[in-house]
Amino acid sequence: MVLPDLPNETEEVIGDRGYDSNRTRQSFKGRNVTACIPPEKNRKLKPPYNRHLYKKRCLIGNIVAKLKHLRRIATRYDRCTHTLMSAIYIATTFTSCVKE
Repeated sequence: MVLPDLPNETEEVIGDRGYDSNRTRQSFKGRNVTACIPPEKNRKLKPPYNRHLYKKRCLIGNIVAKLKHLRRIATRYDRCTHTLMSAIYIATTFTSCVKE
């Protein structure tokens, strides 16, 4: 699970309904992290969340989907982590500028 490995300076976390559980929300509250997670539809007491911030979640998903189409990054030709991250940074600057 990725959640225990969050950096200490994390202020907000955006997640989908799969992360909506009391246990997850309590772990975020204990670390003073604001959770932007929409509640499950079958919850009786629905905790509030920021709808406008949650709508921005799709932007991150779209950039990741575009990165998966780039062969160098998808197959991870680069063995060194810093070289791979450099390719990802360059690719995200170009893919975020291109309008579909």
